[in-house]
Amino acid sequence: MQQGQLYIGLMSGTSMDAVDAVLLELQGSSTLIRGHLSLPIPDQLRASISRLSHPGDDHIDLLGATDQQLAFLFAETALSLMARHGLSASQVTAIGSHGQTIRHRPGNTGPGNRFTLQICDPSTLAALTGVTTVADFRRKDMALGGQGAPLVPAFHRHVFRHTSNNRAIVNIGGIANITFVPAHSSTEPVIGFDTGPGNCLMDGWIQRHQGKPFDANGAWAATGKSHPALLSQLLAEPYLATLPPKSTGKEIFNLVWLDQILSHHTAEIPAEDVQATLCCFTALSIAQGIAQLPPGSAVSELYLCGGGVHNAQLVSHLKEAMTNMSLQSTAALGLDPQHIEAAAFAWLAHQTLNHLPGSLASVTGAKRDAILGGIYFP
Repeated sequence: MQQGQLYIGLMSGTSMDAVDAVLLELQGSSTLIRGHLSLPIPDQLRASISRLSHPGDDHIDLLGATDQQLAFLFAETALSLMARHGLSASQVTAIGSHGQTIRHRPGNTGPGNRFTLQICDPSTLAALTGVTTVADFRRKDMALGGQGAPLVPAFHRHVFRHTSNNRAIVNIGGIANITFVPAHSSTEPVIGFDTGPGNCLMDGWIQRHQGKPFDANGAWAATGKSHPALLSQLLAEPYLATLPPKSTGKEIFNLVWLDQILSHHTAEIPAEDVQATLCCFTALSIAQGIAQLPPGSAVSELYLCGGGVHNAQLVSHLKEAMTNMSLQSTAALGLDPQHIEAAAFAWLAHQTLNHLPGSLASVTGAKRDAILGGIYFP
């Protein structure tokens, strides 16, 4: 069979743990993941990203240096993936680089106060790899009045649409988001939005108390008990009740936000109980997001992707909250749950190079679907 075009998708998510690369082959309507690779983000670089990701006094020198350092790491990841599969730069059509989000301000407070910023210098990435690079995917949608996020739902529709069943895809990264993928037979539009926190609060809390980057398998959360009053306060966050289109990030869901809520409790809550509560909160906020889908968007199949798939405690809470539908990972559909987002940005690069829309106005609230990103030649 004739080989299709090869694309590389690069992704560094809100959890800031690694750069994920996926080698995607596109031929006609066929989509095939040919390979994947992840490289961890070094502690010093992760600390710099974290400083830039939280509201406060930003430093332009730090921004510029981190922008380029990320490009070096993204390039190393792409080149390692190419070497693993014996590929030269000329054999890869393009790299789709999401970069690292360090600030996301989609609120409608005026044209000068709405922006999203991803760093990882695409010029450096193209120069180091020798591969045409497509980057800066989000700002075009925001310029058209959209949220600039989430962008993965268009890819979800491309690879996961079923002939007769409505499906929901839930990505649990640092932030959790949902995509409603209507069946081919349905007249409903694709809908997608951020439901709230994914792993970010649980990751931050265990990092503070145990020095670990994440709660492996939800084991620490499983040792605690959910605190009803704290859970109720967390669920009262106004963002959760806001109807889509909507998107969010660490600008809201961070440890400062959590500490403010905890400060209202006169008695100290054991750290493991806070972690257990955060795990329940994450699951219930996702379930609440699914409940916000329009009445005609009945979902019978729910598929999970992202790092949260490996948190057994979180998945258990999700199953308890959504007993009316089947729940499994996207592995059941033939795509590894860890590789979906990077594959999506490889696909978005293909869309851009072929002058095809990458965003869905029904998801982001923009004036129209749009061709996304800028193209950087090597």
